[in-house]
Amino acid sequence: MENGIVKPMLRSLLISYVLSGLLLGALAFALYKLRLKEGQVNLIVYLVYLAACLAGGAAAGKRLRQRRFFWGLLSGLFYFLILFAVSWAMNPWSALDTERSVTVMAVCALGGMLGGMFSA
Repeated sequence: MENGIVKPMLRSLLISYVLSGLLLGALAFALYKLRLKEGQVNLIVYLVYLAACLAGGAAAGKRLRQRRFFWGLLSGLFYFLILFAVSWAMNPWSALDTERSVTVMAVCALGGMLGGMFSA
């Protein structure tokens, strides 16, 4: 990758992870106070992934200005790969839930792609 691409991509990932940390913290508080059901929590976690990748894709698209669709998609996929690698590193012997992993990857890719497309 060209040096002019690395910094915006790293910045978009930083934005995505900071936002997801804040939103997941808010979700933890809501879970504590509201006693949400597992199905509701799973849906909200997917929405957090979507929002975080949307923001990261928008940041990447805004900085790179060309092929925003592609850079947003790549930002979302990088977000997923780091998320997947850290999850696996924390518990390498757990059973791999392929269906959930593919769903999370699709949500992250979609969020990043939409963020890149709608960046101004």
